[in-house]
Amino acid sequence: MKVSVIAFVAGLIGAIGLLLFLVAFGTDYWLLATENCGVYEYRAENVTSRPTAATLNRQATEGRDESAITFHHEGFIWRCWFTEDISHDSIWNFWFTNQPPSKYCVHGYLFPFPIALGPVSSHDSTAVYRGFWTAFIIVGVVAGLVGGFLVVCAVPFVSAKLYKLGGGFLLTSGILFSILIFLFVMWKEFVVDLERYILLERRKGCTDILVHVQYGWSFMFAAAGVPLALLSGLLFYLIGRTIEAHNK
Repeated sequence: MKVSVIAFVAGLIGAIGLLLFLVAFGTDYWLLATENCGVYEYRAENVTSRPTAATLNRQATEGRDESAITFHHEGFIWRCWFTEDISHDSIWNFWFTNQPPSKYCVHGYLFPFPIALGPVSSHDSTAVYRGFWTAFIIVGVVAGLVGGFLVVCAVPFVSAKLYKLGGGFLLTSGILFSILIFLFVMWKEFVVDLERYILLERRKGCTDILVHVQYGWSFMFAAAGVPLALLSGLLFYLIGRTIEAHNK
């Protein structure tokens, strides 16, 4: 009876943790930034919700509007930006439902290496660093899903082996997300010049740049899911050990 209660609690905790990981993986709000360098302007016939890098390089021009501020947000899949009046400068502009339909996005995984403006070395350290981050987030999500599937299979059969294996995968997922959060913090704080990263070549035309960078909702979701996944994985592993010892 006690084992079933602990298994229910562990399953609930693990489900919440895995959900947080999936939300962090699927949303593009790991990095939030605002800047006043300039506003991208596009010809009406070339405006799309998902322009390609080639289109951006060919069609984008810069214009300075002192009353406007540009918001950037980035995740694993997309890197996006939109413009608002400076009087509306608030972190809540980054909330999912508060953004304008005229937002522009380019692919974000491994940014800036594949679509950086100007020459980029094939040994770009930032791209290598982001490559490791990409690998950890993909493997972490897969490990969490596999662990959850194994635990669900273990319940009807009361399988000690599946409980231990599922718990091990959940622990692995939590550890991987811990590492990628550490990598992301190091990347933001120490590895890359974020002002240059956010503005790319646009900073050449700006003399009074004000850039503000902060962690986003996706980062917070992932950080909140780490202790839940670790705790759930540990509980399921201990449940498997308990069942195994009881059957001997």
